Amino acid sequence: MPVPTLTLAPMQDVSVLPLWRCLERRGGPDVYVTEYFRVHRDSAPEKKVLRSINECPGGKPIIAQMIGNEPEHLLRTARLIQDATDCAGIDVNLGCPAPKVCGKQAGGALLKNHDLIRRIAMELRPVVSGKLTLKTRVGFETPDEFDDLLELFASLPIDGLAIHGRTVRERYQSPVHTDCIARAVEVLPFPVTANGSIISVETGLAVLEKTKAAGLMIGRGGIRDPWLFEAIRAALRGERKPQTTLRDVCEYILELSDEISREGEFDNDTQLVHRMKKFTNYIASGIHEGALSHSLRRCTTLTDFQEICREHLETDGLFPIEPPDDGKLFCGFRELVTG
Repeated sequence: MPVPTLTLAPMQDVSVLPLWRCLERRGGPDVYVTEYFRVHRDSAPEKKVLRSINECPGGKPIIAQMIGNEPEHLLRTARLIQDATDCAGIDVNLGCPAPKVCGKQAGGALLKNHDLIRRIAMELRPVVSGKLTLKTRVGFETPDEFDDLLELFASLPIDGLAIHGRTVRERYQSPVHTDCIARAVEVLPFPVTANGSIISVETGLAVLEKTKAAGLMIGRGGIRDPWLFEAIRAALRGERKPQTTLRDVCEYILELSDEISREGEFDNDTQLVHRMKKFTNYIASGIHEGALSHSLRRCTTLTDFQEICREHLETDGLFPIEPPDDGKLFCGFRELVTG
């Protein structure tokens, strides 16, 4: 049986080079996807995202994701990215549910314009020297739209499709429609990657079993648990990795804060601490019944941030295998196993 490919999902302001470095030291994914390059008439590829492609350790494939809706400017940007990096391919975002993005008729809003999706893919194909892929959802309003989307995707000259198994309207707050992903695997002539609520080895294996996808794309679960990629690989080999300790988590958080600090984007420690909260909101979820999250959200200095982490985490207690199903940060994952 082919070994499923494990991919880090593109997450804006989160799927960044400092995180990649920390993930890579813990096994990391097989493929990285960048946060999206914003594409419009006056845009140029963001230098920090280009740098993440060129400086990522490990030598693994990196896919550059773009978000926009004008083929002319997407083509221009794809050429610029390829000239500046050795990216393994270009991905177009068809799934971002952010109201600001959809309001500009980009991201998930493109699912309402099949002709434009076709035009983007057809015009990008001759320009993209590596893989050309799309990241989508199963519909804008309802999964009933997915059959028409499948017909569209099957006709496009693309090399792969990542499917977040929710609609745009469902954002991240519903169970994952694994049946839609399974249908895509059956009918599409290229590899399909399953995405959505994969937060543990158990949920990862369940999604593979239910969808038969060629790979998994992991987002929030991989931020929370950077050992997850290696643990899934071990499980597929019939092995089991030792459960992570809270001390391991403390080391990860402090290491990540050092990596973020090295980027030199902050005028003071308070700005760095606020930046770290984008990550610790996921990492700390459920630890000590929410006490760690509560304390970290209130702190404003780097000294306090470090002391809080050490106070709660410098112990050999075990890191919870899964976060709480809180309906906000993490939800719908238990249905992957029980549904």
